[in-house]
Amino acid sequence: MERGSPAIDWLRTQDVEFGIHSFDYVEGGGTARSSSVLGISEHAVIKTLVFESGDRVPMIVLMHGDRNVDTKALAGQLAVSKIWSCAPAVAERFSGWQVGATNPFALKTPMPLHLEESVLELPRMYVNGGGRGLLVSMRPADFYRILEPRLVRCAKEKPVLGSKAP
Repeated sequence: MERGSPAIDWLRTQDVEFGIHSFDYVEGGGTARSSSVLGISEHAVIKTLVFESGDRVPMIVLMHGDRNVDTKALAGQLAVSKIWSCAPAVAERFSGWQVGATNPFALKTPMPLHLEESVLELPRMYVNGGGRGLLVSMRPADFYRILEPRLVRCAKEKPVLGSKAP
């Protein structure tokens, strides 16, 4: 059965082809879980992250699932002194979405959208569709056309977790 959400309802009003992908959500599973369950690259799963600048202005950063946001690089590109990720309760208050369901399509508070530029190189991207365990897929060019995010370059490798023993 096809799941719906306000985000998917909004996408249906756009001139864009998209797919709907549901999976069993697991708390803390993140993009590693969704990519594994759906059989896609974690690089193609795009996280929707809520950040704030030094002047307390909220913003969305869309980043590859297998990368982190380099906040210093992003702050430099946006000409602000500092940027930090919002605590879950703050992110939920700004976006109107529970963490794990945050999406760029149906936000409670209008916020600037910033898309990691290398996402445009993907043949297809997967982004939250407004529910835990709900992704939508589309061509990055279509995503860019309908949302008009600012392109940024602020991806950095995720640290490798594990022992630091020699």
